[in-house]
Amino acid sequence: MSTSTLAIRSVKARAVVAPISRPVKNAFGVIEAAPLVLIDVETDQGVTGHSYIFAYARLTLKPLVLLIEEIGRDLTGKPIAPVDLMAAMDAKFRLLGWQGLVGMAVSGLDMAFWDALGQAAGQPLVTLLGGSPRPIRAYDSYGAVDPKADAADLKRSLDQGFKGIKIKGGDGDAANDERVVKGVRDLIGPDIALMIDFNQSLDPAEATHRIERLAPYDLHWIEEPVAQENLLGHAKVREMSPTPIQAGENWWFPRGFAEAIAAGASDFIMPDLMKCGGVTGWLRIAGQAEAASIPMSSHLFAEASSHMLAVTPTAHWLEVLDLARAVLAEPIKIVDGAVTARGPGLGLIWDEAAVTKYLV
Repeated sequence: MSTSTLAIRSVKARAVVAPISRPVKNAFGVIEAAPLVLIDVETDQGVTGHSYIFAYARLTLKPLVLLIEEIGRDLTGKPIAPVDLMAAMDAKFRLLGWQGLVGMAVSGLDMAFWDALGQAAGQPLVTLLGGSPRPIRAYDSYGAVDPKADAADLKRSLDQGFKGIKIKGGDGDAANDERVVKGVRDLIGPDIALMIDFNQSLDPAEATHRIERLAPYDLHWIEEPVAQENLLGHAKVREMSPTPIQAGENWWFPRGFAEAIAAGASDFIMPDLMKCGGVTGWLRIAGQAEAASIPMSSHLFAEASSHMLAVTPTAHWLEVLDLARAVLAEPIKIVDGAVTARGPGLGLIWDEAAVTKYLV
């Protein structure tokens, strides 16, 4: 099928609240289920591009659905040329700004555009981008854990071959963080990478204090110790930290990463496809990471991220937090602790019976 004349016929968005295998507790609350928006871009050649975004809270589902479909109406009839469409959406929202729901909607649409191109070409997206599917090293992503109560789950992750485990911190004091980190390290042993994510919950002074206290436990990285917009604070913490600093899931679009890299805000970066501008944005950020020699990981969206990391020169880790499993006909597969991209396109196929069940 030719992709040169592929054009947008319609855009549909649906809101679901999908069950997840385990609650995700962080410093600000607990995610009991995943509020997702499923995006379908129908083309004039009968191909439908798919993607999904994570709404974080149920209250944002309806606004996102409305916003995505309204943007889609404006794009009806346009060729699916993601770079051109991104430029058009940039012009449309330049005065309003890119962050928040607008950025999420634009990024979700971009992913669906690329998925449509991959499907029309009969190729996985990674192949369309000039790479090839390969196993990407993954870590299993947890919320706040209790080393004893969650021991069975943590051991199950090791049995699946994961070579990395991430847990959340910051939901208690420094002594609690140390208790949890020590307990998890004792459980998983010295050869498994252990990361801790503070979800922006600390100020620079407290972050520095906690990082020093946790240093003996050989943490692979400290994630988002301070507010994501506080680039100077991140840089200050990084300067004092014996452990590498990870950030980026809440930096918006390539410009946000350029500013963060210039500020020396982190040792590693981890774009979120839903906030960085989708596939188009990711590719531009990957170039920045290569130029700066910064290892680059993913945040959420393991299905699509497995394609993107396979064409990322400084690819580091793929995060597995399997939010969409309940609504996918073919969820991701963990093989020896790695995920390999599948196609055509992004390899997303909705389980329509499940979508109907969890529709809101």
